[in-house]
Amino acid sequence: MVCEGLTSGWLDDITPDMSVQAIAKLMDVAERPEGFTLTEGTEDGFLWNWETGMTYSAISCYRARRGPAIKARPGRASPLPLHRLQRLPLIRRSSITHRHTSFPARRNRMAPTAAEHHHHTRKAVGLAARDASGHLSPLAITRRSTGDDDVVIKILYCGICHSDLHALKNDWKNSRYPMIPGHEIAGEVTEVGKNVSKFKAGDRVGVGCMVNSCRSCESCDKGFENHCPGMILTYNSVDVDGTVTYGGYSSMVVVHERFVVRFPDAMPLDKGAPLLCAGITVYSPMKYHGLNVPGLHLGVLGLGGLGHVAVKFGKAFGMKVTVISSSPGKKEEALGRLGADAFVVSKDANEMKAAMSTMDGIINTVSANIPLTPLFGLLKPNGKMVMVGLPEKPIEVPPFALVATNKTLAGSIIGGMSDTQEMLDLAAKHGVTADIEVVGAEYVNTALERLAKNDVRYRFVIDIGNTLDKAAATTE
Repeated sequence: MVCEGLTSGWLDDITPDMSVQAIAKLMDVAERPEGFTLTEGTEDGFLWNWETGMTYSAISCYRARRGPAIKARPGRASPLPLHRLQRLPLIRRSSITHRHTSFPARRNRMAPTAAEHHHHTRKAVGLAARDASGHLSPLAITRRSTGDDDVVIKILYCGICHSDLHALKNDWKNSRYPMIPGHEIAGEVTEVGKNVSKFKAGDRVGVGCMVNSCRSCESCDKGFENHCPGMILTYNSVDVDGTVTYGGYSSMVVVHERFVVRFPDAMPLDKGAPLLCAGITVYSPMKYHGLNVPGLHLGVLGLGGLGHVAVKFGKAFGMKVTVISSSPGKKEEALGRLGADAFVVSKDANEMKAAMSTMDGIINTVSANIPLTPLFGLLKPNGKMVMVGLPEKPIEVPPFALVATNKTLAGSIIGGMSDTQEMLDLAAKHGVTADIEVVGAEYVNTALERLAKNDVRYRFVIDIGNTLDKAAATTE
């Protein structure tokens, strides 16, 4: 017998090689049920003693006792349905007092605290995909009630990121449906919780790629919430209350104030919205890899949603900027409209040879698998290439291309919240915004089709405030 009143475990698929961390992701361990007693393989405590020999049967016992929807049948227990496994949160740092012993908090484990148990009572509407076709149509949803640290935002604009397309189509094999995408959110504050000090009703604000983190690990303490193991994405992620997050293709959102940024007065919301993903994605590596120094030579590989913003930030930093592209037709736009200093056609051997060893760094925004060795040749000794695009297949890097002249290949993903606010403030000061095409909610599916063909210069932005309700009403 593994536990009082129970004769079997709960999840038949647990295997001996499964890590404790993997099992933790399947379990909600915020509190211990009344009358609970462990009888196998543990001390009096609970999961704070995983590493010291807690048995799978003891873990199984706890979940089976705690989960009212799980009913054991003779000889074996009913496995938890897959959709419930996907919605269970990680363990949150807290002080958990058991019946006999109080155990110290562990970092980076997430489950809802008492303050985060919110009812989802706010009615909203969003544009949702029901399956991997990616087709969007209106869906009535609920958002959580306002917590003490929450900011309630009426969404006015939301940018369409290329990653939205990947998520909608389940290209990364981790999509949860129904899915409401969107992580370039711009809007207006309508309400704040009692502990909120940075924002008030009427403020112009934004929400980017994440809406929560553990807020206690080393990365969070240093302002790099984007590196937190417990980072919760704005959509297609599991929030601390166990619900799946819905993104900005919707009428409103409720977000912890730490993950809300303020739009400077000088920045238009529609043109500023894409900066919450595209802007911080290129700004952060430029800052932390020293590619923001006046007079240095920056290469921008790819002239799309990310690349065109990288060009603008490079010029704002006072750098010489060269666009590297396989499309000769983009030269006039790069030099004329975006202000780049030079343009190199990557397929032209003569142009590539002329640019050899001239660049201090390259921001690689390309998501296709392309040969990198010729591009390393453009870098000076000690030069850096930072990848912000995500090719679908592994990249090939001949070691000699890096070792011979001490070059660096690095990667970067979005940025922390303080850096995101810093980016917006600098962008407003220098007039950096995204080049956009504003579309109505009724046009979103067509916009996604065009995006798949790279038929946009350079970012679609949905006019949520003026068109979403109308689009939803016409489909009811």
